[in-house]
Amino acid sequence: MAETSITKVNAKSSPKGSMGQKYLAAGVSMAMRLWEDEQPGQEKPASERDYETVGYVIKGRAELHLGPQVVLLEPGDSWVVPRGASHSYRVLEAFTAVEATHPPAFVHARDEKNR
Repeated sequence: MAETSITKVNAKSSPKGSMGQKYLAAGVSMAMRLWEDEQPGQEKPASERDYETVGYVIKGRAELHLGPQVVLLEPGDSWVVPRGASHSYRVLEAFTAVEATHPPAFVHARDEKNR
């Protein structure tokens, strides 16, 4: 039988992860999280995640580093980081973005691995 219930999550009361992310709605095979007003600073250490990430920039600017590639992310841009790809971010100005992860980033402590 197909799942028939709706889940609603309000970002104001969402649980927060150790890296500053807010966990939003999550299903069995996909989850959303919010990075809200991340401040500029040093490039974050490279990491490899056990999930694929797609994201969308709401405000601010950041660089996404993936291997030899450096991509500038600005409002209205979206991106994909493949599962297992070594990557890092550098926030250039206060940055807000929403991401979806498959499988869910928070399950089995996937967000905590390879930080």
